[in-house]
Amino acid sequence: GEPMDEQSVNRRPVAVMLNDLKAAQPQLGVSQADILYEVPAEGGITRMLAVFQSLDGVGNLGSIRSVRAYYLELVLGHDALLVHAGGSPEAYADIPAWGVDNLDGVNGGSDAKIFWRDAQRRKTAGYEHSMLTSGQNISDYLALGHFRTEHAAGYSYPQTFAADGTPQSGTPAAHVSLRYSNYKTATFDYDAASRTYLVGQYGGAYLDGNTGEQVGVTNVLALETSISVIPGDTAGRLSVRLTGSGSGTFFCGGKSIPIRWSKASRNASLVYALENGSPLALGQGRSYVCIFSPKSSALTVSE
Repeated sequence: GEPMDEQSVNRRPVAVMLNDLKAAQPQLGVSQADILYEVPAEGGITRMLAVFQSLDGVGNLGSIRSVRAYYLELVLGHDALLVHAGGSPEAYADIPAWGVDNLDGVNGGSDAKIFWRDAQRRKTAGYEHSMLTSGQNISDYLALGHFRTEHAAGYSYPQTFAADGTPQSGTPAAHVSLRYSNYKTATFDYDAASRTYLVGQYGGAYLDGNTGEQVGVTNVLALETSISVIPGDTAGRLSVRLTGSGSGTFFCGGKSIPIRWSKASRNASLVYALENGSPLALGQGRSYVCIFSPKSSALTVSE
C-alpha cells in the first residue's frame, strides 16, 4: 500500500517457497517480504510463501523448499514468478498445465544456477534445509529475459489500503495465537511503539537470519477454509480450498474484526471484505496471511 516509482508499479512480484521447520530456522529475508502466507503442509507442519514486489536490497533468501498445488493458486493470484525447490507430484503436473512461471532448484536445469547449498546449514540442519538463493541472483536471472517480468494485460490487484488500517469498530486484540497443529503455533503480539504485530513461533521470536531482528507486520489475516488429506496420497499431502469464499479475522492496530474472504478462480486475487460486504482496507505495511481449518487448528485472541 505504500507509494512506488512508476517503473515498479507494473512489475511482477516474486513468490518464494520457504521451509518453516524448526530445524530450518532462522529463515532468511522474511522481514522484507510484502506478504507472508503460512499454510499447513503434510504431517502437521507449515510452509510459507513470501511475496516480494521488489527484490531491490533483498539479501539471501531461504531455506527454499518444495511447492504444493494450493500455493500455486496464491502465486497465480498475484501474477507472480515462483521460486521453489521441488514439488509434490500434483504441483509438478499443475505447473505446466496452469502456466506457472517458476525457477526450480531441484529439477530446474539451468535455473539451478541461482541456488546454492549453504555449507553451515548442511552441517548443522541437514542437506534438505540448506538450499538458498538471493534477491540479486533472482533479479540477474530475470534480467536475461526468460520470463515475462511485467504484469499481464488486464491484471489488477484489487486491495485498498489506509494510512491507519485499525478497524474502528474492532475489539481489542493485543495477543493472537494460531495453533496450526501440535507441532506449530504462530503468535502475534501487538507492539504499540512500532504499530506492528511482532511474530513468534516455536516458543520464541520469529527472526530474520539476515538481520537478527524479529519480524513485525502491520496486518494479520486469519482465513478459515476446508483442508483435507488427498485421497490415496501416501505422504499425507493436503488439499486446501482457496477458491470460493469463507470467514476470517483481520488484525491491525491491536484490534480485530470479522471479515469475509473470496477468490473467484484459480488465477484471481484473494479479496477481503467486511461482513457487510464493504471492501476491507489494510493498513499500509507488510501483511501476514494465515490459512487454516478451524476443524484442525485453533485461533485464540486476548487483550
